[in-house]
Amino acid sequence: MSEDSEKEDYSDRTISDEDESDEDMFMKFVSEDLHRCALLTADSFGDPFFPRTTQILLEYQLGRWVPRLREPRDLYGVSSSGPLSPTRWPYHCEVIDEKVQHIDWTPSCPEPVYIPTGLETEPLYPDSKEATVVYLAEDAYKEPCFVYSRVGGNRTPLKQPVDYRDNTLMFEARFESGNLQKVVKVAEYEYQLTVRPDLFTNKHTQWYYFQVTNMRAGIVYRFTIVNFTKPASLYSRGMRPLFYSEKEAKAHHIGWQRIGDQIKYYRNNPGQDGQHYFSLTWTFQFPHNKDTCYFAHCYPYTYTNLQEYLSGINNDPVRSKFCKIRVLCHTLARNMVYILTITTPLKNSDSRKRKAVILTARVHPGETNSSWIMKGFLDYILGHSSDAQLLRDTFIFKVVPMLNPDGVIVGNYRCSLAGRDLNRNYTSLLKESFPSVWYTRNMVHRLMEKREVILYCDLHGHSRKENIFMYGCDGSDRSKTLYLQQRIFPLMLSKNCPDKFSFSACKFNVQKSKEGTGRVVMWKMGIRNSFTMEATFCGSTLGNKRGTHFSTKDLESMGYHFCDSLLDYCDPDRTKYYRCLKELEEMERHITLEKVFEDSDTPVIDITLDVESSSRGSDSSESIDSLTYLLKLTSQKKHLKTKKERNSTIASHQNAREGQEVYDRGHLLQRHKQSNSDVKDTRPNEPDGYMVDYFRRQLPNQGLV
Repeated sequence: MSEDSEKEDYSDRTISDEDESDEDMFMKFVSEDLHRCALLTADSFGDPFFPRTTQILLEYQLGRWVPRLREPRDLYGVSSSGPLSPTRWPYHCEVIDEKVQHIDWTPSCPEPVYIPTGLETEPLYPDSKEATVVYLAEDAYKEPCFVYSRVGGNRTPLKQPVDYRDNTLMFEARFESGNLQKVVKVAEYEYQLTVRPDLFTNKHTQWYYFQVTNMRAGIVYRFTIVNFTKPASLYSRGMRPLFYSEKEAKAHHIGWQRIGDQIKYYRNNPGQDGQHYFSLTWTFQFPHNKDTCYFAHCYPYTYTNLQEYLSGINNDPVRSKFCKIRVLCHTLARNMVYILTITTPLKNSDSRKRKAVILTARVHPGETNSSWIMKGFLDYILGHSSDAQLLRDTFIFKVVPMLNPDGVIVGNYRCSLAGRDLNRNYTSLLKESFPSVWYTRNMVHRLMEKREVILYCDLHGHSRKENIFMYGCDGSDRSKTLYLQQRIFPLMLSKNCPDKFSFSACKFNVQKSKEGTGRVVMWKMGIRNSFTMEATFCGSTLGNKRGTHFSTKDLESMGYHFCDSLLDYCDPDRTKYYRCLKELEEMERHITLEKVFEDSDTPVIDITLDVESSSRGSDSSESIDSLTYLLKLTSQKKHLKTKKERNSTIASHQNAREGQEVYDRGHLLQRHKQSNSDVKDTRPNEPDGYMVDYFRRQLPNQGLV
């Protein structure tokens, strides 16, 4: 895109929900504008009515100026006829010319978490002038705030690391999504590392991703990152760093893998400002001499990766018919924020109003696991399966796959180039400061004026808990049954994916500090099912995957399970829906009978469905039914009855329940109707007969593994 057009407004670049033909409208505008300018000559330059535009070019031919239309810009961000739109960096950022690429690979066996031996050391590095600085990204803070951007960043010759001819490792992180601030060699094979805070802030030191060269195979190296700020970390629960070898990728087609010994996360010396920092240390032996290797906090997924993926969709004659890619807005650095509209094209005679589903991801740039879930969702929803076709026929999907491309490009963990957390600014009116969330909220508002939005989900990563889980909102002030209904979709997801998704880790409330998040703002706008899906950076404590890390394929499979659960939730046969609703009511009833907290003012349903209020990961090890789950829960509480008394109480209520199945069913139906008398029905219109056949499947459906 030309520099001349940077001040233009791109707020209307999304297509309408009915997939109106913007191309026809654009060409109509072009023809009218060209007709208006066709009679202009060189004398018209002084005409005050001459249209000031950068889209009309005047060429001198045969003694007169002839206007012609400039070659059309790539309005939609991706093009089948040209290269991708180049990434733009803050002007002072140094960027190497080398393009970093990694292969996709899944380990043949799940990678186990690290089990501490008790012999791990805690290296402490007092300031020493004798230590050798081998890498320093000293250009990070030339300005106190973002000023302007350039394609490729700093255009001056790059300062190259010292070319050591001994065995000193050489480090590099001046590439897309890279993050490493400083490296000090403290011993022959030991290095102290400092990661860079988010640009234009002094915090959020979590994401790291850097290159290492000039190594020797078989030597035990130690790496210690010394400036983490979070007291709790998944590294204390067995998470291992990620490692990539270019020689392994080329020779054996092996990609990112979990590595490391003597892994420990611990509190270190206080910093100069009196703040305590935390260190991560690990040892490792490189497999090859003189290799090019990488370490990362999580599987990288860059802005360029996204653009290449979208180009593949755009160039596919099948997928491009039902997936329209547009530019939602531009960021502070003038990078494109893409929006995808996925649905079966509507015919003019088709009057059926399709409900909408909204997915967003990567508002926090360091949470790359959310991009892998998004990729899995897009792979499935754009696939050839009958269920994917059914979903496209039934819904309109609005997808924003990367809300914070600026942060992704520069290697931030949490913030945009405004130095702020975008997921706390959905209520902000500062369109220029937070364009991606402003335009997303505006898009949802306009969408809700035309059709019902049945579900909103923002994909995230979590740095302190295992498993995958959801945060929802609290609807108790409107209806008790609605209060339970908001938990049905996460419960279905846990049944469809019992070895990854933990329902017991889900929380449903609205904290004051979270009122600016997408989840809460969309819920207050009227979307009943408004969720944040949190994916661990580590792995699972559930079922067959207990004690192992998640691979990229595990994360991608959650995209399939999301679609599968959406089918279950909207099944015209409401058996599964009411089964889950009844199970939620049973949880409440059993907790009431057991009197978990005799002196607590906490509502019973909050105790039942918000078990994990701490930052610790789920302790669940398998998918269990509500009765077993409640027994396990109550065994951890004080002032309980004896086991014999509990069993006697449970047995008596089981017998009573068996005699009330018919009553319970009628009771649920009555309450559901009452709750929906004041709330708009979120169920889709009754589909055709062939759709009902697709929907009639058993729950749970294991699907992908």
